Amino acid sequence: MRSADAATLFRTALAIFTVFLIVVKADPIAIILLIAIVMALDGIDGYFAVAEESRGKATFSEYIRAALGDKEAKAEVREVKKRIQKNAPHGPRMDVAGDRVVEYSLWIVFTYVHVLPIYVVLIVITRHSFVDAFMASRGTSSKMKTRFAKAVYSSNIARGGINVVKFVAFSYLVLMYVWNYPAYIGYVLVGVLVAYILLRGAAEIYESIKTSNE
Repeated sequence: MRSADAATLFRTALAIFTVFLIVVKADPIAIILLIAIVMALDGIDGYFAVAEESRGKATFSEYIRAALGDKEAKAEVREVKKRIQKNAPHGPRMDVAGDRVVEYSLWIVFTYVHVLPIYVVLIVITRHSFVDAFMASRGTSSKMKTRFAKAVYSSNIARGGINVVKFVAFSYLVLMYVWNYPAYIGYVLVGVLVAYILLRGAAEIYESIKTSNE
């Protein structure tokens, strides 16, 4: 098994364990720390895939420079990712599957413990299902070409922004459930997160339609 796939499976299992801790109302600080680790591992499995395909030539610092926008590093990492899509096409799909399990697990558990209404989860699942179908028609969702998709989806600001909003929203929901923090703040954060998710979904669909004939 590739190290990247093992990291994805570990991240998925850790997310499910975190859900269990939420249900039993374990220490919220520990839960929030695990959420942070699960989200951080999303970048680690990507690095493992690049490092393994490049046989160690792509260093961690180079991977980070690429993520921060260094053009030379991005070009090198992009070439490695092309080889990954050719030699291990299941890898990117597993990464997406891991992302979905992690996110769905968190949405569903807060519905299960009656913190969120079911329709919020249905909106997120519907969004992801249709977007994944549109993006699958392109073969990959890695490189965006349209200005709208780059700005809203693939830019460093957009990627970092969605991760920060997810972490803050889910962390607050933990505090809201375990320590009875004010609910209205949690609902505002969830509203911002869902709006952000829908906007990014619109960008992905726009990208797939706009570039489908190219």
